[in-house]
Amino acid sequence: MIRQNDKIGFIDKTGKIIISPQFDSVNAESVYWGAFIEGLEGVEIGGKWGYIDKTGKYVINPQFDSALEFREGLAPVEIGRRWGYIDKTGKYVINPQFDDALEFREGLAPVEIGRRWGYIDKTGKYVINPQFDDASEFREGLAQVKIGEQMGFINRTGKYVINPKFTSVSQFFREGLAKVSFGWKSGFIDKTGKYVINPQFDNASSFSEGLAWVKIGDKYGYIDKAGKIIINPQFDSASEFSEGLAMVAIGEKTGYIDKTGKYVWNPTN
Repeated sequence: MIRQNDKIGFIDKTGKIIISPQFDSVNAESVYWGAFIEGLEGVEIGGKWGYIDKTGKYVINPQFDSALEFREGLAPVEIGRRWGYIDKTGKYVINPQFDDALEFREGLAPVEIGRRWGYIDKTGKYVINPQFDDASEFREGLAQVKIGEQMGFINRTGKYVINPKFTSVSQFFREGLAKVSFGWKSGFIDKTGKYVINPQFDNASSFSEGLAWVKIGDKYGYIDKAGKIIINPQFDSASEFSEGLAMVAIGEKTGYIDKTGKYVWNPTN
């Protein structure tokens, strides 16, 4: 992804522009996990969202008020303050009816109705009834949920595996670990709720490709699963690794580094 003159386009790993900057916005997941998940990318022009393929051609024309990425063949879209799910032809599979919705993962999707979150299957049927104050997608068999001000994790039956006790939790387990926070410090737990990396960072991401970004003071670097710093804190912002690369920023300039911390695309505006 690249931004020029307040428009967004797409580049390949060599930095070559593949789709010229022309969009007002793209789905936020592109920033962290790479674009064109399942071959399509949600883009916005003039307040409406649609989907393009890797050539930049519209597969689903801009028509939605909001749109998230395709996962497991379906994407959540919003029209008139109601969310539903479409397939890759743009046809509704689950009609707009929810106050909010997230992507399908592991066959289930979190949806909100009446200020409570539950989980539906791909027919739109509730598998876990709305009961949570907040909820995330399932990853590695568990999903983060919130009751009051406390967060924990449930399994696919809705049973708590890790009881709500954390003040802040990453939305999901990745690579067997999840970020949690106590007070102002972040660490990582395993699927039993046991600390693997004690809370010590000012902020942190989930693990991706064996590394996670961490914030120490006002700088970002990267650690491994033992909590060892692999790339020293030196960036003003950082993203997770995807296909061996991560986007980082120095001041107003962004670039891409490899897992040794070496720039493969030097920071530019």
